[in-house]
Amino acid sequence: MIDSDTVTLELLRTSVPRESFSERVSVVARALSARASVLVLGGMRLTTTEGTLELAATDMELSLRASLDADVSGTGTVVVPGRLLVDIARALPDSDVALEHLADESVLMITSGSAKYRIHTYSSEDFPHLPELESVELQQADAEALLGTVARVGRSASRDESRPVLTGILARFEPGKLVMAATDSYRLAVKETEVAGPLPELEAIIPARALQELTRIAGGSETVELAVQENHVVFGADGVWLTSRRIDGQFPNYRQLLPEQFEHELELPRDELLDVVRRIGLLAQRNSPIRLRFAAGELTVSSRTQDVGEASETLPAPWVADAMEIGFNAEFLRDGLESIESSTVRVKLISPLRPAVLQGETADYTYLIMPIRLAG
Repeated sequence: MIDSDTVTLELLRTSVPRESFSERVSVVARALSARASVLVLGGMRLTTTEGTLELAATDMELSLRASLDADVSGTGTVVVPGRLLVDIARALPDSDVALEHLADESVLMITSGSAKYRIHTYSSEDFPHLPELESVELQQADAEALLGTVARVGRSASRDESRPVLTGILARFEPGKLVMAATDSYRLAVKETEVAGPLPELEAIIPARALQELTRIAGGSETVELAVQENHVVFGADGVWLTSRRIDGQFPNYRQLLPEQFEHELELPRDELLDVVRRIGLLAQRNSPIRLRFAAGELTVSSRTQDVGEASETLPAPWVADAMEIGFNAEFLRDGLESIESSTVRVKLISPLRPAVLQGETADYTYLIMPIRLAG
């Protein structure tokens, strides 16, 4: 007799807890391809080995694999439409669920109580070959340090696929330190994180999407296993494995992009400035800039969009030089302020047409933002 909270894969002769099955299916589904022209990339592969059921999906750029402990008395592989499997797994009742692969009909039978599904399968031979994990030399990294660094720089990576190298995050592992940098050519974020314990000396440009998926996967883990191969990077946490291609190319020399000297430096309360930028930024629409005007003892933040409206707000600022006004993309400025994790933010300026830099109370995080030329 099978427990009522189990899924049974009859053909492959394995059973797993229904709740775990549904959770793992949802995780792996994030690697399913949205390209309808290649049907098998929308499929999820189910493979049984001794004591394990593995789920896998890939879009050829990124792959996710997750394993569950299972009672296995046979081995085999079947590929089923992934998103449909997610929907069914989430809707499964608390009764026994049976899955049976009718190979001669290329059908997966799913039965739960009086509900029956017949799902057409894909050829498992057409499913892409995934990088081997058994021969990978893995290293361990502190999950909090790794994921925290990703969170601070990830938003600065480009989404423009025409410049692939900018869609990645440069990750460099050094003894006692992890350095990550990302830029979309309009802004640059660099984070250095001290890490206790040994780290492999590795450097790679990793797709930002892959590291953001890792954040979802490893959010509750203490450590992350990782390896950098010639063409791929591998991450593992809590029984889930993520593999992603490395991005070829030369990442910009971010050190050369950072100005060495500034004409003006001032400290402002981070939360207060962020709140003002959020409020005034609501009127910075249709690519209209948000304006920062520094004058004696104050900072005025304003925005105006034609046919929409305008807004302004003033807060105290320790400015003693001649008045200066500079414009920024409102979203980029907000992202930079949100990434500062201290009570004050240091604003470093040169001129209205030169990049500005935001830092917290320490120099371990640097956010450079290019200005927008203001009219009038």
